[in-house]
This record gives sequence, C-alpha cells and structure tokens, in this order.
Amino acid sequence: MVQDIFPHHFENTFMHRPPRPEDFVLAYDGDRLLMAHDGGITLPTAAQIPGPLQYLFTLDDRGYYLLEAPAPAAPAGFAFEGSRDYRSWEPAETRYACAVAESLHRWYRGNQFCGCCGHRMEKSPTERAMVCPDCGNTVYPKICPAVIVGVCDGDRLLLTKYNGRVTKQYALVAGFAEIGETIEETVRREVFEEVGLKLGQLRFYKSQPWVFTDTLLMGFYAQLHGDDAIRLQEEELSLGQWFHRSELPDDHSGISLTGEMIETFRRGQDPFSLALHSQQHPLEV
Repeated sequence: MVQDIFPHHFENTFMHRPPRPEDFVLAYDGDRLLMAHDGGITLPTAAQIPGPLQYLFTLDDRGYYLLEAPAPAAPAGFAFEGSRDYRSWEPAETRYACAVAESLHRWYRGNQFCGCCGHRMEKSPTERAMVCPDCGNTVYPKICPAVIVGVCDGDRLLLTKYNGRVTKQYALVAGFAEIGETIEETVRREVFEEVGLKLGQLRFYKSQPWVFTDTLLMGFYAQLHGDDAIRLQEEELSLGQWFHRSELPDDHSGISLTGEMIETFRRGQDPFSLALHSQQHPLEV
C-alpha cells in the first residue's frame, strides 16, 4: 500500500529543525507539486528553492519542508504535477512523502483565519496546530475516519463502481463515519445505504492513511446476512456486482487498501476464508 515504504523510516514528530541545503522543499501551485520526473520523482532542495520554509517531517533523516511563499517559476527540468499523476510513480518512499506533504499543505492553506472569530491564525510553537491569538480556537490537521468493506458471501465478494467519479475502477463499499456512531456501526450503515444488504459477522483487517484525501481508512471484511439482492444507492454507485473468487477483476490500484483487500480475498487469505479452512469460527464485533 502507499504507506508501505520499509526499510525507509518516516518520522512526523513535531519539532523545530532549521533546513539544510540538501533537505527537500515542497512547493505548490494550488494542489500541484513542483517535481522532476525522469524515471523517478525528484524534489527540489532548499539550496534550489530559497524562501520561508515550514518543517513537515523527515524521511531517513532527510528533512521535508513546505515553501510558505507564492509558487516559484519551475527550474529547468521541473514541472508542477498533480497527485493523480504522481501517485503511480516511483520511488515509493518519495511518493508517500509527497502525499503526506500535500495533506499538510491543504491544512495550512485552509486554516489561515479562525473559523470562530475571523482573526488570522498563528502556528503553535509547541505542537502541529493552528491557534487563534484572539479567541484561543485551536485547529489540528484534518483526518477523516472512513471504512472500506469487503462484503463476503462464501466464495463471492461484492464489488462496486462509483457514479460520477473520475476513477472507473472496481471498488469495495466505502464511506465516512458520522457523528455519534462507532466504526462498526459505520460499516453496517454504509453497506445497507449503498447496496441494501444486511451484515452478520465483521472482522477488522487493517487501516491505511489515505493522505490523498486526508482520510484514515479502516478495512473490514463482513459476512452477508440474508438476502443477496443488491439495491444500489444510485447517487453514489453506478454498479454493484458479486464476483466469484476466481473471477475477480484486477483493475484496482496497487497502492490502496481496496486493492490489497481484493487480492487478499482472491487468494483465500481473508479472515473468513482462513477461519473456514481451519474450522475456526471468526469472532463477531
């Protein structure tokens, strides 16, 4: 998945760290990032892009800084690229750093003024937060909890396609948590709303920081309970279809939790298949 960058080490602890000439600079024109792409992603350095810089994080002890000035003219060999282009480029560790930086860029850009009183916000000197010096309103980086659900019926997995989206790939049922509900309740609600199905047992699989959209994804496999007739929420989905394990399409992203969960089910390594093969019963949550 996009965050799987081992053996590289990503460190996002808040700190004050002056930039070194060899540290990397994230310079944006809107949501497009300045980079070179000649077989791999190359970012400009602090020596190439002078200006006010905000420390973001380190990767293998190399600092990454956000340029806090208008977008510069692109140096020779560099261009401004959007994340939908570079999310498939290598190296994986630089791609992930770019995605995390873009999330922080959106947050800094969107919180220049207080949402309570309109006063200009200031950076906290002790943590990654924007603070209003007038009313004390404190805003932290935006993270939206959401679920990805692999709905299972024996050797069948439910796949969907979004309606009105740029991407036309197959996906699993997904949705954001609402105020006042547990993440397990989100799973059941989203599946019923989008495809009209009821669920039995749920098993948590793993999570993923999908920083391209400021989202923390939580992946679940869920057993169908009762009728398997799909009733689409057509404002959200254009298609919902059951696929046998041996017939699952492979047009999904290799860096996403959705893609990994589809492949895990294809191999029979999802929690329900493993429990069935070992004659163990999965725990209900």
